[in-house]
Amino acid sequence: MATEDPRLPARQPPPLPTLPEALGVWLRIGLLSFGGPAGQIAMLHREIVVRLHWLGERRFLHALSFCALLPGPEAQQLATYLGWAMHGPVGGVAAGTLFVLPGAAVLLGLSVLYATLGQVPAVDGIFTGLKCAVLAIVVQAVLRIGGRALRTPAAWWLSGMAFVALYVFAVPFPVVVLASGLGGWLRPGWFRAGRHGDAADTAPGLLELAMAADPGRLARQAHAARRAGAIALLLWLAPVALLNGWAPGRYADIAWFFSKMAVVTVGGAYAVLAYVAQDAVHSYQWLSPQDMLAGLGLAETTPGPLVLVLQFVGFLAGYRAPGPLHGIAGGVAASLLTLWVTFLPCFAGVFLGAPLVEQLAENKRLAAALAAVTASVVGVIANLAVWFGLHVLFAATVSLRAGPARLELPAPSSVQFGALALAVAAAVMLFGLRQNVPRTLAVCAAVGLAAKFL
Repeated sequence: MATEDPRLPARQPPPLPTLPEALGVWLRIGLLSFGGPAGQIAMLHREIVVRLHWLGERRFLHALSFCALLPGPEAQQLATYLGWAMHGPVGGVAAGTLFVLPGAAVLLGLSVLYATLGQVPAVDGIFTGLKCAVLAIVVQAVLRIGGRALRTPAAWWLSGMAFVALYVFAVPFPVVVLASGLGGWLRPGWFRAGRHGDAADTAPGLLELAMAADPGRLARQAHAARRAGAIALLLWLAPVALLNGWAPGRYADIAWFFSKMAVVTVGGAYAVLAYVAQDAVHSYQWLSPQDMLAGLGLAETTPGPLVLVLQFVGFLAGYRAPGPLHGIAGGVAASLLTLWVTFLPCFAGVFLGAPLVEQLAENKRLAAALAAVTASVVGVIANLAVWFGLHVLFAATVSLRAGPARLELPAPSSVQFGALALAVAAAVMLFGLRQNVPRTLAVCAAVGLAAKFL
């Protein structure tokens, strides 16, 4: 049997992308991350796993499970986690920031137009086309991620129960996630003995190959990650304390209010809308219910996390603030403050938690708990896909109630045939013609714009 000549150098794995190369990819994802968490997770999966092969399916699901446990937008945290795993804290900050920055810039501009003109300009046609394309992307995410995560009867059952709990009984997302994780911890054998699928049925990505060649890679990054997490905590809490201690008023209230929102938004923006509507609309009276709905619509149709709706709320709070800092200047200042206190806790959570999760990656019970969380996340994405489809394809819905159960169904007479046709066309482009996401988004946006003027 032939053996390798020990005098020859060991075969090296393919190199990871450089940080500048990765920055271009993170910016591209940030510019195209439409559709809320489901669409954004689909975009990350398609780019990082399918197209670039930076990660394999198993590690992607492992990262997604961890991020689903954290408060804040899971898609942005997933990008941060992946950036950290490849290039340390600098890569994590770059990935997480570029994921948010394009959408934040667009939403800030639309917030100014909304506040000054009283209505959003005629970009509605473009956004309608994008919504239809995103619906097809979300369905693709359910099929792709579900195909990898649902490998046992227990995983299928748990995913279905998560969907029913959220869609029919409105169980809080944190309860669903924690219950799923507890079930996996108690019954690891039900979830592929604690593995995210079989190792043999998924090709490793570049990161897994680099880790196999250098097993201590992520362990060496742990200290820097913890330091970065501590710095993020300090940068988050310092302005909150300073404003509340030395400059109480509208901006201190904004800092404190959105800091609270940042730590209770497990499950993304949908989980926090009730809190925002209750406090920002009714208690603080920063905006009206109609303003809140307009902001949600803008956030749904711009790139970036859906939790950017908080930026719109902060802008109107600053725009309408009493005192010298108000108007557009006040709105911009409050918008930036809102972004600061909303997203810095996300970086802190990833950097402080990721090293611990990596250290325990081979723990059978923890891996089973994360696999169970991933199974429930498939149900969550399916829930968002159905919710998104109802509001894209139908102008009205009907709610049926029976005790604690509430079922939202489409009103058949309100079907929007143009949106349905465009969503079907997007699905044909993605599934049948194998077109990439940017091209699909561009075509649907162009058709939506043309239909608006016709």
